[in-house]
Amino acid sequence: MSPFEVAAILLAGLAAGTINTVVGSGTLITFPTLLAFGVPPVTANVSNTVGLVPGSVSGAIGYRAELAGQRTRLLRLGSASLVGGAAGAVLLLWLPSKAFDTIVPALIGLGVLLVVLGPSVTRRVAARATREAPPEHGAAWVWLAVMLTGVYGGYFGAAQGVLLVAVLGIGIADSLQRHNATRTVLAAIVNAVAAVVFIVVAHVDWTVAGLIAAGSIVGGQLGATIGRRLPALVLRGVIVVVGVTALVVFLLD
Repeated sequence: MSPFEVAAILLAGLAAGTINTVVGSGTLITFPTLLAFGVPPVTANVSNTVGLVPGSVSGAIGYRAELAGQRTRLLRLGSASLVGGAAGAVLLLWLPSKAFDTIVPALIGLGVLLVVLGPSVTRRVAARATREAPPEHGAAWVWLAVMLTGVYGGYFGAAQGVLLVAVLGIGIADSLQRHNATRTVLAAIVNAVAAVVFIVVAHVDWTVAGLIAAGSIVGGQLGATIGRRLPALVLRGVIVVVGVTALVVFLLD
């Protein structure tokens, strides 16, 4: 691996860690970067998931103030993310690699669409928080919805954060910032359980995973502090451009 590739993957990990904490779509930065350097798609996805775990934990720590008082909620919904993340990881390894090559362009497209629709989702969530809201620990369907989002996250994961914010905002009474903090923890659980599965039974490129991890740890802290002040439109624009580029590369390959 050349010094340029090392630097590029490290910076991609930093950007992904920041973006994951702010809007939850960092995979649309790291995954195309790895593909551009010739890492096979499944290996890239596996190594990316493993590498982003420390960044997810870093971002969750950065939101510790917003997480205060959410212990019961996190334990309840965390079990859903645990089950879903494990199921998604197993699906990735069980389905043939050709299936992943076929499905991923659709998932990238979905991820880009969700990022574009993110502001609308955020506005609706914020508006709902000002009206009569659902039960404090969530409507009955929230656990299942979080679990299904975990399946998606364990399999690929791009923009799972947008899905989680929508689920939490519709089904649970709380502020948007606290929902975002909860989303960060749930995404971290999905990434962690998927990473454990991948480490045990899949091929992980540890050089790639280590570089992404190093960058994402710093990015997680940036996302929970400086990243909150960055224009959301700029972040979403970068994600959309990278995601569309990855989609075009996949379709032309």
